[in-house]
Amino acid sequence: YKATDLNKGHVGVTALAGMAFLAGGHFPGRGPYGQNVERCLNFVVSCAQPDGYISASNTRMYSHAFATLFLAEIYGMTHREDVRGHLQKAVDFIVKSQNEEGGWRYVPLDQSSDMSIVVCQVLALRAARNIGIRVPKSTIDRAIQYVVESAVTTEVSAQGARYATDLGTFHYQKEDLARTTFPLTAAGVTALHGLGVYSSELIDHGVDFLENQVDFFNSRYGTQGHYYFWYGHYYGVQAMHTVGGHAWHRYFLPLREFLIHRQEADGSWPNREGPGEAFSTAIGCLILQIPYGYLPIFQR
Repeated sequence: YKATDLNKGHVGVTALAGMAFLAGGHFPGRGPYGQNVERCLNFVVSCAQPDGYISASNTRMYSHAFATLFLAEIYGMTHREDVRGHLQKAVDFIVKSQNEEGGWRYVPLDQSSDMSIVVCQVLALRAARNIGIRVPKSTIDRAIQYVVESAVTTEVSAQGARYATDLGTFHYQKEDLARTTFPLTAAGVTALHGLGVYSSELIDHGVDFLENQVDFFNSRYGTQGHYYFWYGHYYGVQAMHTVGGHAWHRYFLPLREFLIHRQEADGSWPNREGPGEAFSTAIGCLILQIPYGYLPIFQR
């Protein structure tokens, strides 16, 4: 991860890279890349603190969520009891870090929230709950309320700052003037799916927005591999895959071709601004592997 603590192992990127191997059908200690996955797992577990927080070199709640999701996918695929204990503590930490708004922020127990952090925690909780880890219903209900209240549901706000094209988008934060973007909308739709909400006007409007804006988004952020591109499509493919049908094919097939033609000769994908090529390459692999259905969180 190039933004902070250069040359030190990064929990979040390691977890994403580990999930990329899992999504390709590689298990800890098994298969051509089994040792890589085992080493990813060992590093993530080594960063788990006594209270359940998974952090190293000042990584924050983003990384804790990705690490928790990685542990949940490992446990779901292997049923290793040595992983379950760390996973339950990591989930418990997310639960107790939820604030009064029903969301989460960069650091534990912060009283503000934002969609980019919330969706990470939601997917970690969903993956854990799918495999029998305790997640209180009250935590889910409060998160649903936060996500719903973050959606743009009217054309014009009290401040007159909204446009008709904003319908279906999601705020970065709940305040009326907080920004809305393609990645945040993908995150909002995916968060609702992760929370068990599959049918609502919010999802329908969000999916319409993603379909209408994907070409513009790719042309603006995709060529240079801006981190918005990777973040946006990491959640975009999950949102559209859950929707399925023609909407999924219209979204995924052009994106697949876009990625194939922009892969570097060494197999990586560019990340000109942001976390670096280990991050973008892990995300690129995950995007392309979602149709395989090997990773439990990617299954419909």
